[in-house]
Amino acid sequence: MKILVFNGSPKKDKSDTMHLTRAFLEGMKEASYQEVHIIEVIDKHIEYCRGCFTCMHNGGVCVHKDDMEEILREILDSELLIWSFPLYSYGMPAHLKALLDRTLPLSSMAMQKVGERYEHVGQADFSHLKYLMICGCGFPNSKHNFEPAVAQFRLAFPSGQTIITVPESPMFNAPEAAAVTAPRLELVKQAGKQYAQTGSIDEELLEVIGSPMIPEEVYARIVNAGA
Repeated sequence: MKILVFNGSPKKDKSDTMHLTRAFLEGMKEASYQEVHIIEVIDKHIEYCRGCFTCMHNGGVCVHKDDMEEILREILDSELLIWSFPLYSYGMPAHLKALLDRTLPLSSMAMQKVGERYEHVGQADFSHLKYLMICGCGFPNSKHNFEPAVAQFRLAFPSGQTIITVPESPMFNAPEAAAVTAPRLELVKQAGKQYAQTGSIDEELLEVIGSPMIPEEVYARIVNAGA
């Protein structure tokens, strides 16, 4: 499988969430050969979308001449897009959201009704693409934290999407927390292997991966002690 990873963390390889993404990719590679390209989004020149809709009228050519031209080509040449990012204000970091906005050239102004909502008709064929969101946050649990990011991802990619959310993710960068983070990364690795083999992940496994690694009160006490 040809995999394109968008690392949306400004910390790049030191990202808490990328620990999860790397474990997931390791699991996929255990199952079968994978061709992986990781894009450090913070390093790319990506202008903000102007909302001029020029791209939707002229065959997908944006008025901006920046790194998005090549990124769009890579997107269409891939089979799986992994959006790896930390939760910022209940959503994506700004530079990753800018990249998502700039995928507009893949759509046209024409719209069609799909189920109960309307969607833009594509200017390019991306029906072969699958989408995976891996998101970590620094809060002790997943409740009332990930919902906005999850809702946006599901609306942006209504088919072929899989979502992994993990609380207490700063622990992945704490060597002293290895006793609890290593088993969690093994579960994520297992999820990657399962995804490579079947194209999906068991709901029970996703639920365990998304649960707190240590009791919520303990985690909050540790964080507050260092605040």
